[in-house]
Amino acid sequence: MDGTDPTKRAAHSAQPQDHGSAATRTARGVLVAALACYLGITFLNILSQRLGPYKLALAVVCLILVFLLQLVHSAPGASAARPRTKLLTLAAQGILSYLPLIWFGVSWGAMAGFFAGSVLLLLPARAGWTVYGLTTLSLLVPGFLHDLAVVDMVYMCQTTALTGLVVYGLSRLTGLVDQLHRARTDLARLAVSNEQLRFSRDLHDLLGYSLSAITLKNELIHRLIPANPLRAREEVDEVLVISRQALADVRRVARGYREMYLDSELPSAESVLAAARVSVTVETHDAIGRLGPATSTVLATVLREGVTNLLRHSKASYCRISARVEDGLVRLTIVNDGLVTGHQVPSPHSGSGLGNLQRRLEDIGGRLIVRRLLDGSGTDVFRITAEAPLQEARADEPLPGRSTSGKEAYGRAGNIA
Repeated sequence: MDGTDPTKRAAHSAQPQDHGSAATRTARGVLVAALACYLGITFLNILSQRLGPYKLALAVVCLILVFLLQLVHSAPGASAARPRTKLLTLAAQGILSYLPLIWFGVSWGAMAGFFAGSVLLLLPARAGWTVYGLTTLSLLVPGFLHDLAVVDMVYMCQTTALTGLVVYGLSRLTGLVDQLHRARTDLARLAVSNEQLRFSRDLHDLLGYSLSAITLKNELIHRLIPANPLRAREEVDEVLVISRQALADVRRVARGYREMYLDSELPSAESVLAAARVSVTVETHDAIGRLGPATSTVLATVLREGVTNLLRHSKASYCRISARVEDGLVRLTIVNDGLVTGHQVPSPHSGSGLGNLQRRLEDIGGRLIVRRLLDGSGTDVFRITAEAPLQEARADEPLPGRSTSGKEAYGRAGNIA
């Protein structure tokens, strides 16, 4: 991961909007320029006939109307217009493509190419290509009426076909560029939204545990000060270590990098629960210390959230934590008593912290099982089970510095001045 914070990443993600806008303007500019060139060539052909000023003015008006209609038909999203609207505008362009042939002859023939391109853009594929073919052949009629040579008539048909394809191709290209720009903009917004969600989720999963631990430690210190000042000082040192680790967690979350290790978090959970006067039993497997970073981080997060939920939502007197490897799965189980009467067990698919854990586990092919049940002695207990495929760290995979939580961190607390 890079070292940028979420705000900078969000700004970077929005940059494609500017590039996409420029590309869209360029594509539309090319389309407009090509249409204008075709119209200019047609007007020059009409000028060569040495017509009177009224007919020239009529030609200019007709060319402008054809140009405007073609811009409407070539606009992105034009094919999504209502069928009635499309038929009316196509009919108007069809009239402007053929009626002026009466006044300007074959010099007006290129406008049929515009109409051919429009039917490809607006009509369904089968109907569009059928009308396109008929439009191309329709130029044979004025050719016969003006006694043109066969070569000239074939030339007119080919020119009409080519013009239609050029108009269709440039219009579709402009639409695709516009769609690409919109898609990149949506992706940029989605990236920002995902980054905000990740940041919020990580803060909840990491700081909820740390703040609960700090609160419990301070309550313990308050009780120890009168009777055991030395032990109280040791607990203060541990609070300092947890606070510094929480600050480091926030920085890592902001950088988008956070790795935790289940075997390091187990002693931490045991210490925090002991401070809350909860009897703790921890069972673990040798392979837990060799888990890959992704699996270990997710399971460590599950452990933190499970302990946090226990401290916040129960009056537990005991907690059993088991981390085992069975049948190619890593299974972390947290069981505690002391459920508050009337407390509803949230679904793993809810928007709560358990919902965050479910999504994290699904990302690595695992699952989360949350149940309220009776144990062997008939006690009402709450059980969280997290399962994930076993993925051990590779022998050549460097292990980053482990989280300074748990007894490793507490063992260094005595060095704090």
